[in-house]
Amino acid sequence: MFTIKVNGKEYQCEQDMKLMDFLRDELGITSVKNGCKEGACGTCTVLIDGKATRACIQKLSRLEGKEIQTIEGFTEREKEVYSYAFAAAGAVQCGFCIPGMVIAGKALINQHPDPTRQDVKNAIRTNICRCTGYAKIEEAILLAAKMLRENLEVPELKQTGKVGERVCRVDAVPKALGQAKYADDYKFEGMLYGKNVFSKYARAKVLSIDTSKALEMPGVVAVFTAKDIPGNRYIGHLAKDWPGMIDVGEETKCIGDTLALVVAETRDQAEAAVKAVEVEYEVLEPVTSPEEAAKPGAPQIHGEGFMHFGKFRVPENNLFAHEKLKRGDAETALENSKYVVEGTFYVPPTEHAFMEPETAVALPDGDGVMVITGGQGIYDEYNEISEYLGIPHEKVRIKSAVVGGGFGGKEDMSVQHQAALCAYLLKRPVKVYFSRQESINYHPKRHAMKIYAKIGCDENGILQGMKARLISDTGAYASLGGPVLQRACTHAAGPYNYQNVDIEGKAYYTNNPPAGAFRGFGVTQSAFAIECLINQLAEKVGLSGWEFRYRNAIRPGQVLPNGQIADEGTAFAETLEAVKEKFEKYENDPNYYVGIASAMKNAGVGVGIPDTGRCNLVIIDGKVHARSSAGAIGQGVQTVILQMICETTRLSPDKIVIEHPDTKYTPNAGTTTASRQTVFTGEAARQAAAELKADLDSGKTLEDLEGKVYVGEFDFPTDPIGSDKPNPVSHIAYGYAVQLVVIDKEGKLVKVVSAHDVGRVINPLSIEGQIEGGVAMGLGYALTEDFPLKDGVPQVKLGTLGLFKAPQMPPVEIHLIEKNDPNGVAYGAKGIGEIVAIPGAPAVQNAYYKKDGEFRYKLPLENTYYRKPKIKK
Repeated sequence: MFTIKVNGKEYQCEQDMKLMDFLRDELGITSVKNGCKEGACGTCTVLIDGKATRACIQKLSRLEGKEIQTIEGFTEREKEVYSYAFAAAGAVQCGFCIPGMVIAGKALINQHPDPTRQDVKNAIRTNICRCTGYAKIEEAILLAAKMLRENLEVPELKQTGKVGERVCRVDAVPKALGQAKYADDYKFEGMLYGKNVFSKYARAKVLSIDTSKALEMPGVVAVFTAKDIPGNRYIGHLAKDWPGMIDVGEETKCIGDTLALVVAETRDQAEAAVKAVEVEYEVLEPVTSPEEAAKPGAPQIHGEGFMHFGKFRVPENNLFAHEKLKRGDAETALENSKYVVEGTFYVPPTEHAFMEPETAVALPDGDGVMVITGGQGIYDEYNEISEYLGIPHEKVRIKSAVVGGGFGGKEDMSVQHQAALCAYLLKRPVKVYFSRQESINYHPKRHAMKIYAKIGCDENGILQGMKARLISDTGAYASLGGPVLQRACTHAAGPYNYQNVDIEGKAYYTNNPPAGAFRGFGVTQSAFAIECLINQLAEKVGLSGWEFRYRNAIRPGQVLPNGQIADEGTAFAETLEAVKEKFEKYENDPNYYVGIASAMKNAGVGVGIPDTGRCNLVIIDGKVHARSSAGAIGQGVQTVILQMICETTRLSPDKIVIEHPDTKYTPNAGTTTASRQTVFTGEAARQAAAELKADLDSGKTLEDLEGKVYVGEFDFPTDPIGSDKPNPVSHIAYGYAVQLVVIDKEGKLVKVVSAHDVGRVINPLSIEGQIEGGVAMGLGYALTEDFPLKDGVPQVKLGTLGLFKAPQMPPVEIHLIEKNDPNGVAYGAKGIGEIVAIPGAPAVQNAYYKKDGEFRYKLPLENTYYRKPKIKK
């Protein structure tokens, strides 16, 4: 028997378990988050005798006589101060890491009431945040310290909620206090636990699956295999090529393939029973690169074929997608160019590393099922679960929990369909969850690509033409591999004014973990290659990287390389003007090296595909309830919806209730992807609010309008790829950006300057956080993050991915350019979520080239301050 003192109260436990499990499962203290259970992320941080400590690595047997404190044990004064500070500073995005950050901040402030920013960085150095870039978390802890030190009153938040105001996130306070409920925080009477039995090999024939021993183990209720799936076994948003479970006699396609599902009364019982499932394999040589996949005679990973956009397909030579973009005469333009540069670049797969591992809870709902999920689009899950179970849509309900980050990595199904299957078959609540390593092995990554490019200009540095060939590793399953390749190709020529382009891309199936959507969506990869070459070409001409870009920058009325005419809101030149002074300052200072890179990124899915944002307003008890399925994954779309309503109606924020996505109530606003939700669902909210405003202006009160529904819906017609129009409209809008990265003589990061054409700033506080977080991702992509594979198996853990930590982050100077019509769609806003992560890597490459003269073609960059050269023995 162990006696544990938590938040001033003593508890007893017979079993010697991990402190995190005791707090969460036995005491229901859910502010302590399970981010990795490896001691690597800090989401489970608690105070033990006043010291910030990871709860996942502490056993109860070592804690007798010690004082354990969580946020639930804070005084009311502390709760008010920390929640205010984190909300006001804009420190909360997805929020999953924030309770751990609050605890780390309290531990510091208790010891050092007047900390410096460096003290704060050191205090949170082992707590990972993938959203914010850390700056606003640091500011929150410094603000909390000041308020506690000087005994300041917690100010009342007086916010109008209007567009342009630094509005605190609608969910900042509950997230900061650990009260927001993520999927793993839900618990129901009689709930069971489901665990996947994964393949041991990337490619192997499954000869037999013996579940008999597992079924005999304590607490095991069922073990399901492929034959138990009542509907369509194959899932996938676009290509139905991903089997929910591999059947006997079939080949596994990657290490993340499920062979069986164990369901038991407790987590421990489920995890133990997984090990008892016996699988006999015939191990086969995996296909681990696109080059191998394309060879004649290579194993055909999807030789059995699959459904793709309603048609049956059998890929030839493992080729999943093929894109071409040709305008003008690139060959002649390059032949006639005064200066030409070319090169082949290599970028690795990248792990999203969202702080919340995948979890879903499913419950019987009449003769159907309800699933509580943490994904990026509840209607994608709604459709696929209906197919998977073979039941009509009306028997499926999807509710979104609070989502602990996504970045594209939670667009695909992971645990949702498996939880639904178990609950549907067993008629009991079932939670299915991934460990951190299972998450790393399973969900789609950023695509690894090999990119050859050639660019030419005249004697004045005016671009003439370019040629590019992209080879993408889409891994074992298609996921979003087609659209990612398409976006990599359509953006490869960059935000410049020239018309002669010849771009071709191919995506191949391999036995590597699947690749799919990731912040930047293919443009991260192609921009790295092109922007590095732009800098090289500028040097050949004798121009600075800034001057070369300014001469070629796309301006309103000019035609982009993809044929679309740049609209009046195009502000690429203005982003360059915003950084000119800093670029020249560091370019002329012998103590520093400044790298520069630019980017463009679409808002919305575009390319002829229906892309509707929706938001309904319902008047309930004198308040406006906003209902939309737009997935809130940390980017702040719910606060955008609030501001659209407040700006349009002039109602105060306390009159607005933002509901969570739920297929029973909220209309389909599409997936949170493609930097689209602020524009499309934001405009839908504005339109619905305009109708409400008309009623209010007529003299009616909210009480008079009880029960009335205002429907908001917005789409924008675009032209498909391959359109025969001379100037097709591919997307509703493009955002533009330029980033400077400054390093010192050692190669250490000193500063990042980030200028963005955002159309219209809806919320400066939120947009700054998006930029800082995106910059952190871009720097990690450039310098430290890697995802090595061996025979298709990831050779990394969360702690070895190379994620940027607070002490590594330099200050980020932000410039926001507003040029759009403030009365236009969504009050002129453009999406910002993706573009912020794109220019960082080529800017870092440029800075290091200036430092040592080595032109690097591969990420992460070798022989830098952050990746020392390997010593050969």
